[in-house]
Amino acid sequence: MQLNTKLVMMMLSLLIIATLILFIMNQYSQNDLVQEMQESSTEVSKAIQLSVEDLTSETDVESTRLKEYLAQARNKGINEVNIINNEGEIINSSDPKKVGKRHEIKKLEKGLKALRKGKGAVGASSLRPYDLVVPVIVGDEQLGYIQINLLLDNIRDIQHDNFLRRLVATSMVFIFGIFITIFLARKYTDPIHRLATGVKKVSAGDLSVTFPVESRDEIGELAESFNEMVGKLREREHLEKRLYEAEHLSKVGQLASGIAHEIRNPLNYISLAIDHLKSELLPICQGRGKELEAIADNIKEEVRKANYMVLNFMNYGRPLKLRIQEVRYPELIAKAMPLLQDKLSEQRISVAMEIPPDLPPMRVDPELMRNCLFNFITNAAQAMPDGGEITLGASFDSDDKLLRLSFTDQGRGIEPHDLAKIFQPYFTTKEAGIGLGLAITERIIKEHGGEMTVESRVGSGTTFTVILPLNKEAEA
Repeated sequence: MQLNTKLVMMMLSLLIIATLILFIMNQYSQNDLVQEMQESSTEVSKAIQLSVEDLTSETDVESTRLKEYLAQARNKGINEVNIINNEGEIINSSDPKKVGKRHEIKKLEKGLKALRKGKGAVGASSLRPYDLVVPVIVGDEQLGYIQINLLLDNIRDIQHDNFLRRLVATSMVFIFGIFITIFLARKYTDPIHRLATGVKKVSAGDLSVTFPVESRDEIGELAESFNEMVGKLREREHLEKRLYEAEHLSKVGQLASGIAHEIRNPLNYISLAIDHLKSELLPICQGRGKELEAIADNIKEEVRKANYMVLNFMNYGRPLKLRIQEVRYPELIAKAMPLLQDKLSEQRISVAMEIPPDLPPMRVDPELMRNCLFNFITNAAQAMPDGGEITLGASFDSDDKLLRLSFTDQGRGIEPHDLAKIFQPYFTTKEAGIGLGLAITERIIKEHGGEMTVESRVGSGTTFTVILPLNKEAEA
């Protein structure tokens, strides 16, 4: 239901309620007025009956009977009753003091004529008395007059009470309408205020804002449009980030190509020169042979580190081209370990393998996966400068067709606040390093359709887990 429809229905409902209440109150007041007039008419008729009996009676009239009757009829508007003969003498009255006094016949006849013309009654709001003059005629002979003095205060009071009731009812409807208006104003302005606050947050860069759609009116449509807008902004931000990363990778690739030509060739020359110097100088310097060999080995190790950093930098900056082959996991480890064995032995680090013999072969790029193994083992060794054990584990989930490879060390672990950053490019906690090893490793795993997880406890060690899907051809 639309908002304007709701407002129109609310106003129509209030109008119908007010009209219905006023109609009911008017009917109630009319019933009260009719009932009061009926009761007053009954009392007037009774007064006329008593007066006619007194006027036509041949015996002495009891003067106290009208007085006693008036005591009961006064609350119905009868103020005084006088019985007057044709000569104008008051022969009986509800006021005994007026008995025997004379009344002008002309005034009685004038009042009677006014009553016949409909001018004798006074407005209901007036406090002046109303004289009702009734001639008493038996056959063709007029015996006298009956004068009834009426006060219309009871009718005025009824009308006044009814007016107060209508006023109270109208005021209640009006107050109810005010409360409904305030309620609707808050109901429809609060979501607008929340939307305005959300728009300010979005304009400030917070795209996590969402607005619940609680209705199908204009406010609900506005909230739905707002959520769609924020969703599109998120998509646009994601695309911009991906575009920025692509541009960044392109620039890194261009830079890596230049670095490769400028640095790798001198590094290869230095490595060859060191081998040549070892072969030439060691036989000559027999006394210092061990010292010279250690110096040469250190130089070659530093050259190797520099070459490895340049290689990582190049691999991260260029697109990966997978050369998928079927290979077994123990074979990959056997090809990677000789390059690391000397360094691991020097640091007093041992490698334990927990690989089941029936582990199915993988279909991966052997060179890239060997690079991943190299990175995992190197990072584990760097986390254990005082020695320890690296455990290489593997398992196969036949239900989900997933191969899990684990790499566990006994090093110092990773701080909790660094766990979310370790796969980010150029993030490193080491003094020597550019922070691309794990970033490249994660990229290689994702290119193979897999994923990586990490669990670490400070002071207890770290476990990296690689999950690779195993296709049907590899399973066969």
